[in-house]
Amino acid sequence: MESERNSEKMSKQKRERNVLAFTGATALAVIAVNFAITAFKRRHKKKDLQGSIVRVNLSASEILKLADKIVSKSKEVHDAVASVPLDKVTFMNVISPLAELEAQQFPLVQSCVFPKLVCTSDDVCKSSAEAERKIDAHMLSCSNREDVYRVVKAVAATGEWVSPEAKRYIQSLVRDFERSGLNLTISKREEVQRLRDQIDELSLQYVRNLNDDKTFLLFSEADLLGLPPEFLKSLDKAENGIFKVTLKSHHVAAVLELCKVGRTRRLVAVAYGKRCGGINLSVLESLVELRHKFARLLGYSNYADYALDLRMAKSSSKVFEFLEEISASLTDLASRELMMLKDLKRKEEGELPFGIEDLLYYVRRVEELQFDLDFGAVKQYFPVNLVLSGIFKVFQDLFGLRFEEVLDAVVWHSDVRVFSVFDLSSNDLLGYFYLDIYKREGKYVHTCVVALQNGALSSTGARQIPVALLISQIQKDIVGHPSLLRFSEVVNFFHEFGHVVQQICNRASFARFSGLRVDPDFVEIPAQLLENWCYESFSLKLISGFHQDITTPIKDEICKSLKRRRYAFSALKLKQEILYCIFDQVIHSADNVDIVELFKHLHPKVMLGLPMLEGTNPASCFPRSAIGFESACYSRIWSEVFAADIFACKFRDGLLNQRVGMQFRNNVLAPGGSKEPIEILSDFLGREPSIQAFVDSRAECSL
Repeated sequence: MESERNSEKMSKQKRERNVLAFTGATALAVIAVNFAITAFKRRHKKKDLQGSIVRVNLSASEILKLADKIVSKSKEVHDAVASVPLDKVTFMNVISPLAELEAQQFPLVQSCVFPKLVCTSDDVCKSSAEAERKIDAHMLSCSNREDVYRVVKAVAATGEWVSPEAKRYIQSLVRDFERSGLNLTISKREEVQRLRDQIDELSLQYVRNLNDDKTFLLFSEADLLGLPPEFLKSLDKAENGIFKVTLKSHHVAAVLELCKVGRTRRLVAVAYGKRCGGINLSVLESLVELRHKFARLLGYSNYADYALDLRMAKSSSKVFEFLEEISASLTDLASRELMMLKDLKRKEEGELPFGIEDLLYYVRRVEELQFDLDFGAVKQYFPVNLVLSGIFKVFQDLFGLRFEEVLDAVVWHSDVRVFSVFDLSSNDLLGYFYLDIYKREGKYVHTCVVALQNGALSSTGARQIPVALLISQIQKDIVGHPSLLRFSEVVNFFHEFGHVVQQICNRASFARFSGLRVDPDFVEIPAQLLENWCYESFSLKLISGFHQDITTPIKDEICKSLKRRRYAFSALKLKQEILYCIFDQVIHSADNVDIVELFKHLHPKVMLGLPMLEGTNPASCFPRSAIGFESACYSRIWSEVFAADIFACKFRDGLLNQRVGMQFRNNVLAPGGSKEPIEILSDFLGREPSIQAFVDSRAECSL
């Protein structure tokens, strides 16, 4: 007994040493130092994570074997469900097996798929990609199983709802089958598939055309005045020493933002807007026509109604109303911003007219004049380990959580760290997250969160816990040179940790509604909300400290400038984004639209009289409308508007108010996709969401 007590005491002490449950800013410096220690003494035996069936560190052959098992098990369950006689169907013999299959197989599927994002082995990456193709092909075949659709539809007809969430789950199954055309005749179903294949090919062709474009422009060094020497060194040169500027986005953005020569900016902007003009215009016209045909075969009046049926907005009329209300509310502010830019151009370049190609350059010039911000100096206050420890503190304090590092967990690289997440009051294990944030050759280059295992409730009442992975590409500390984050990277980390908490804190009963598997218009709202903490002095000081003396937080003046700069010229920038969103919505909700004339009409109307650049055709180089966001380009603004409303209403006056944070965790994050998003937000706010806070926030920070 004595040895057991000693063992328990030692175990408790070890847990306490690993806990990152911060209680105040005074502890932050010590925590940051502790966070920076990566040379842990690890035992030889590695631990699996209790409650996680995610498999990490699989070999290439193991990935392919697991993919085969996934397909085999899925087919077995679907066959069993399909064999239930229509007069014998129940929730337990049809719906429950499908729900449990989803919950159990999702982490196994992710075990096969996520290695291609993080692994440096070519064989493993190839096997991961092959496994994904194999599993995707099987999932597509499952979505076309008429025999399974019939029995699911029979259950729906009985009205046997175990719970409101179960009803929603059954309805989503029926809806997905019918969006694949299974309620149609065989000939119409074949036509749906033929159209889908054509749409997929044209979408890819549109993007391929842009990627294959090799156009470049030739400029002298004088033509590129204002661009930094390192940019010029990166450019290829023609035989006569003239610089080649391609139409790739990183070249174009640099010229439009930094080049002092107006003629050069205009030439580059015109060439960029002419890319693939003839061929992609034809592709987009065919694409839109096929999408409308596809949607009408499935019973929708147009493609926008088909796309929006799965989103908060629900209808194109609602999207138009939303965009027009935002645009109208920002017109006065955008007009003042445009006048300021025109005045500055007049001072610097004379009476030359202000064009759309001048927007980025003069926004940057005004920011240089108005804000005393040296981002190189700002970066000195954001050593990566201190930022992470500060983010941990904010998220734990706000949402009533406790993070504890799991030492000796099985991982795929020595840089990877694993954390358990506990409820602070009950000490219940809520989930896990992996951090794979340091730069590695062959790794996915962007910062993102991947759901590895979704939460779910089994038929026996046991809860499957969620698991998340945060990937980034941050430079590791080098002796004498700590890894420092740009401010934009700090904001990005806050955003992505919002997704981590969203994944971990979900309590939906069905894996289909868990974590990040929510309405596409809703999924970004929590992460967009949490970005606000990066612009408030109180929270900025919690996540910052001068790298040579981390007890010295960021200065108040810098905090104020960062907040003011956040929305500088935001009304004018949003007008430009709204222009493209309206274009996207029009072409997908109406027939026989003249795409070229539509842009010519919309551009001056939305952009306060600024005309489209002569000879350009934005529709030919707007990939968001061709693939991925067709009829949904508005969604980023939508989520930002509602996030602003939540912040102003609930959090602005109490950044670490745990009572409000727990309400958000329990009433917004926990339901996930199990309830209508508008219902979730309205219940939390105590009213319908509003655009007013979004508009006000821009006006408050206007120059």
